Amino acid sequence: MKIGITCYPTYGGSGAVATELGIALAERGHEVHFITYRQPFRLPSFLPRVFFHEVDVGRYPLFEFPPYDLALAARMHEVVRAHGLQLLHCHYAIPHATSAWIAREMLHETGRDIKLVTTLHGTDITVVGQDPSFQSITRFSIEKSDRITAVSEYLKGETYHAFGCTGCDVRVIHNFVDPLVYDRKRYAPLLREQFGEKQCVIMHVSNFRPVKRVRDVVRVFARVRDTIPAVLVMVGDGPDRTAAEEEARNLGVHDAVHFLGKLDVVAPLLAGADLFLLPSQSESFGLSALEALASGVPVVATRAGGLMEVVREGETGFLCEVGDVDGMARAAVSVLSDRTAWKRMSTAGQHDARARFSRASVVSDYERLYEDALAG
Repeated sequence: MKIGITCYPTYGGSGAVATELGIALAERGHEVHFITYRQPFRLPSFLPRVFFHEVDVGRYPLFEFPPYDLALAARMHEVVRAHGLQLLHCHYAIPHATSAWIAREMLHETGRDIKLVTTLHGTDITVVGQDPSFQSITRFSIEKSDRITAVSEYLKGETYHAFGCTGCDVRVIHNFVDPLVYDRKRYAPLLREQFGEKQCVIMHVSNFRPVKRVRDVVRVFARVRDTIPAVLVMVGDGPDRTAAEEEARNLGVHDAVHFLGKLDVVAPLLAGADLFLLPSQSESFGLSALEALASGVPVVATRAGGLMEVVREGETGFLCEVGDVDGMARAAVSVLSDRTAWKRMSTAGQHDARARFSRASVVSDYERLYEDALAG
């Protein structure tokens, strides 16, 4: 198949999954074309059967806000015609699926057709799509897609609840991990070399947006450190990084909190972590939690959205209510202070991630979905 993929190329779960999916499809012999405004952050410079087409948004005095959605539609139309694509897979309903629908309408004028698959990742449904300004166009874009997927049962339910798309068949295809990449045994324990064996390494990875509640990460860590020698490693960047740094200073733990910024590759760091914290207000899935589990790192997170489908309570980690800093700290201490319990959870997390969210099975699910769309 010849497949076009459009995603946000910046740091985040949707871009990571879309890029890894495209790479996996190319490995299986498909021709994959990424169409977006920047090369996706997890896409190497060159791979066989993988192509990148940049969307150029012109800067004209007439436009106070450059129309990216129209530029994307025009670029999609151009790439489909030039390379004979059969299908466009859009990650996020707006603006990507909206632009793809425009491109398809343009193609109809030339007697050509293309199938449109849309994957819903979260904020396109739970935040942006429910804004009154965007609700109608989000619903329209979903309903005009040939096939729709959501990354969790939670997000599927939210889609039906928010938009009432009674005629939509939303299929759940979870996010995935590559077990060859997220393998604790594969990497040297880099964090251990830096911080020593006598301290526990607690980690958080996110885009530092308000929904991630990074202040709570620091608060939980401060309580844990009252009982257990530990360091906190914060990977990523975003609007609330300054707030997290301020919280670390206020709580007197700033010397033990290490902000590493944005990193393209986190697997080597996860391989040296003891615990992963994700106290989010909401998560449509929780890819970073899954990557931690696949790396043998127990997870303490919130009982929010798709996280309840990723973390098995008491088996691979613990789930607490949003904002329950004390509860998350107690859960963290319980697993970190009992090496037998930690080992049991570490092993269970690795096995569960591979059994339920393996790269091979999820990519096969997408292949079948594409075939179904093309035949329909």
